[in-house]
Amino acid sequence: MGSGKDTPYGVSFFLPCRIPLNEVMDVLERLADALWQPWLLGLFLLVGLWCTLRSGFFPVFGLPRWGKGSVGSLFRGKKREKQKGLTQFQALSTALASTIGTGSIAGVATAIFFGGPGAVFWMWVSALLGLMTSFVEKTLAVKYRRRTSEGWEGGPMEYLSRRLGWKGAAGWFSFWCVGASLTGGAMVQSNSISAALHAALGWNRLAVGIVVALCTGAVIWGGVSRVGRVSEKLVPAMALLFLSTGTAVILAHREMVLPALRQIVACAFTPQGVAGGASGYAVSAALRYGVARGVFTNEAGVGSSAMAHAAADVNSPAQEGYWGIFEVFFATILVCGVTALCILTSGVYDPKLALTAIREGAVTGAMTGAPLSAAAFATVFGERGSLIVAVCLLLFAFTSLLGWSYYGERGLAYLTGSGRLRSFFRVAFLATVALGSVGSVTGVWALSDVCNGLMAVPNLLAVMVLAPEAIGEIRRKG
Repeated sequence: MGSGKDTPYGVSFFLPCRIPLNEVMDVLERLADALWQPWLLGLFLLVGLWCTLRSGFFPVFGLPRWGKGSVGSLFRGKKREKQKGLTQFQALSTALASTIGTGSIAGVATAIFFGGPGAVFWMWVSALLGLMTSFVEKTLAVKYRRRTSEGWEGGPMEYLSRRLGWKGAAGWFSFWCVGASLTGGAMVQSNSISAALHAALGWNRLAVGIVVALCTGAVIWGGVSRVGRVSEKLVPAMALLFLSTGTAVILAHREMVLPALRQIVACAFTPQGVAGGASGYAVSAALRYGVARGVFTNEAGVGSSAMAHAAADVNSPAQEGYWGIFEVFFATILVCGVTALCILTSGVYDPKLALTAIREGAVTGAMTGAPLSAAAFATVFGERGSLIVAVCLLLFAFTSLLGWSYYGERGLAYLTGSGRLRSFFRVAFLATVALGSVGSVTGVWALSDVCNGLMAVPNLLAVMVLAPEAIGEIRRKG
């Protein structure tokens, strides 16, 4: 979901109890670390490897087919009948709205700072393995979705319950999906927007939060169709802005591209790759931060974005799976790759200084996250570089709000068996958007990590079991 520990945080307004806040935050962070490192991160890689091997490396050898079935389909001029639901491009845009979040800018910078350049290599590896994981869950989401009065609805909860009969696991997934929506989907994204506008323009953070909540409400109260229509306009615009300016930064430092790529590969396998001797980054740090960044930016295996794809107006499950492959490629390999190369080619990142700050506990907010990315853009665009990054952060975070609001609604609808609490959830979601804009949100990141991890467990198990069935859809006409 475009998340990760990218911003400073602390939520005294969130836990009004007698337990010291720092103790609660420490417990949440230890819980998140125990869940993800190495067990869940390893499970993501294992499931991705299994799906890739089972498919015969389809993302590579089947590139002409899935390319034609995804991006290529946009140029075939297929006429669509007017009906409820989303077009395939709207479904993709809604899914990308949640995946290309603040982590695509701030999270990648944080991964490089704490894990070294080698983290980029493992981020790409996790994305390459996640291509088929994404294909499987999107294909299954379409195959086992349900037709409702508002269009198609589906996701992991449907194939967990209807195909596998794991109704308890489906409820588990849905419960933690609601939690992830309200924490990482609402509070953290809103905080990123208010912090960026306060830093760039000095605007009041609470006022920003209220306006963001109102704008979000104006979209989500129109249902998934309006979310899709807004997303299909905002997502291409924000992607074009970021990729074009980021490419300009890389081209301005093009003589450093090959050295940066060599550094990425070297640091992925040897701690001597950066600073020499025992002073370099540990390989384990590169692996941990890189895999985590890949998982959080494309959500392959988490199951959240499959709910958006399930609403697509498509007849062939495999064709929506092709879009799932493209989604992971675009969100992590392309967008996050541009962020990484901007930082590593521009010279704003000094591994020796970063390591010294980490060891001495002297890391400041200005050294990592969005400020590091902004510094890279400033090498080409000057003071406008910070504004460009701020605008991209705003758009990335706002579209994440739209995507995650829908996922939370779907999770709650499954738990209650109907949409009768939809209005209540939307009010609660908008309240957390406004609340998350003030203060900082340290523990919420950890709580979001826990929610995402716990909702991913049953989905990953289902993907592993049902992978042969989903891959078999490739052979069907569609």
